[in-house]
Amino acid sequence: MEISAQKRLMLFSGSANPELAAEIADLMSIKPGGLERSVFASGEIYVRPTESVRGADCFVIQSHCRPINFHIMEQLLIIDALRRASAKRITAVMPSFGYSRQDKKGLPREPISARLMVDMFAAAGVDRLVSIDLHSGQIQGFTSKPFDHLTALPIFVDYLEKTLDGPTTIVSPDAGGVKRAERYARHLNSYVGFVHKRREADKRNVAEALAMIGKVRGRHAIIVDDIVDTAGTATSAANLLIEQGALSVRLVATHGVLSPPAMEHPSRSRVRERLLQTEGALRRAAVRPGPEGHLLRRERVGDIPGREPVAGSLRSPGSGLWVGSAPCGLHSLQAALSLTGDLVSVHGHDGSQDLHWQGGL
Repeated sequence: MEISAQKRLMLFSGSANPELAAEIADLMSIKPGGLERSVFASGEIYVRPTESVRGADCFVIQSHCRPINFHIMEQLLIIDALRRASAKRITAVMPSFGYSRQDKKGLPREPISARLMVDMFAAAGVDRLVSIDLHSGQIQGFTSKPFDHLTALPIFVDYLEKTLDGPTTIVSPDAGGVKRAERYARHLNSYVGFVHKRREADKRNVAEALAMIGKVRGRHAIIVDDIVDTAGTATSAANLLIEQGALSVRLVATHGVLSPPAMEHPSRSRVRERLLQTEGALRRAAVRPGPEGHLLRRERVGDIPGREPVAGSLRSPGSGLWVGSAPCGLHSLQAALSLTGDLVSVHGHDGSQDLHWQGGL
């Protein structure tokens, strides 16, 4: 009897963004692993791999987006099912890591939720964790398991290098993100600054920009952040930068959570351009002029027949450009765009997809 020692790689996806998993599988020339998913009437989640995973190297992809607790629990159950089915190694891939902002105690008796998250994945049986642009790097130290911390910085830098047209200052919206701003500044040969803001300890998603530390007068400002949730911090920071004499303001963020009233803030801010990249480093976005304002072309390897695009750009006079991909794929982006504009046309099946949008933010 001959025993094969050939390694098997299998890719599984939760319900948050199966489109992303399908695209990754296509790039790797493999098929996504079969997975039965359903929900009981009580709300409990049921998952079961539909094929053998014994001895396989399994990757479980799930972005932690709304409904965030459902998607976290679903990923944990998939990992547990794979472990009990004798998978050789399990890697949890989380483009957006849930509860990452709760990484320390700000008030007495608060939980450190990010640590609990890591503990739950370890208890479920994961062997390795992967995420993109964590809110703070210290989360990697919350576990003895290998934790790969990737970044979308190369994608943003590649785009910004082609579009910047003068002296630039990279601005962190708070003191905690200065190191992130420094990394961007090194690549773009720019100054660094940060916004001093005040946040009430007993209020959520409320922040006020008070002062700008650094030189922005007569320079283009780029605000870099890891997460845009309600966009309140970015909006107040952008308005402060314009008041301080910045020639223009751009917003760059990896994870576009876009919780209400995020879609209302851009109309009240003076941000020239907004760049979001949530679904990971597999997509590159480049802006080219189009007949209905601006056009976003997503360039990628290959195409998946029947798949709809999951990224778009919007333009309205004075509001700037929104470039990026939805935190949970097509449906979340469509829900956000339904408040702002209408889809005019979608065309192109040669490995790229072109989207034209009309309407404003």
